[in-house]
Amino acid sequence: MSPRPPTLPADSPLAAVPRERWPVHVAVIMDGNGRWAQARGLPRAAGHREGVETVRRIVTESAHLGLGALTLYSFSSENWKRPADEVAALMFLCCEFLRLERPTMLRENIRFRRIGRREGLPPEVLAELDETERATAHATGLTLCLALNYGSRTEIADAARALAREVAEGTRSLDSIDEQAVASRLYTAGIPDPDLLVRTAGEMRVSNYLLWQISYAELHVTETLWPDFTVGDFHHALADFARRDRRFGGVARA
Repeated sequence: MSPRPPTLPADSPLAAVPRERWPVHVAVIMDGNGRWAQARGLPRAAGHREGVETVRRIVTESAHLGLGALTLYSFSSENWKRPADEVAALMFLCCEFLRLERPTMLRENIRFRRIGRREGLPPEVLAELDETERATAHATGLTLCLALNYGSRTEIADAARALAREVAEGTRSLDSIDEQAVASRLYTAGIPDPDLLVRTAGEMRVSNYLLWQISYAELHVTETLWPDFTVGDFHHALADFARRDRRFGGVARA
């Protein structure tokens, strides 16, 4: 199904950008929820709740724009080190978001997909994840990927382990292991690599996120904290991407 042409505000920086220059897959590191809350004298959980509202806006806008995929770094495998009450709040918000947003995903033709390890996630979270994947499996629009209990080094190690097992079982030859084979065993198998990585809150690092997949992604870092990130900010990031000269190791275009 071809995405419907989006209707853009006249003042959107995307309005003057040819559609073919837009990214297909956008990955986001949603940073700054805690700082947003602390600056207002609120508990960190309040920042995470406000961040969920930003997620709703950006997911809906991505579907309206006809993007192919949006991957959100929701909870890393390192985030288990955070205080127990904050982790509990994040898991509750994940369940609430999935339960409340399933009707929107169905209405907007959004297909949901989880990436990350299942092991360690609470049963109630897994139930909501599984139900959302099942309910939206037929959708043909935006693919929304939620990176939950995710770490890229673990993902690559899991892919290597899967390939090694196939070699040991005799179902794959050692010489058949190439970049395509590795990509086919990553959590993101079947999804195009991100064209654009957006990070909020000004941090200049990738935080163990999609290390294989973002090899040639363009980076857009903004000082804006995630709860303050608007649809206009998102349009600005997409327009910034469109101005880049993506050479993939080649030479600049004439």
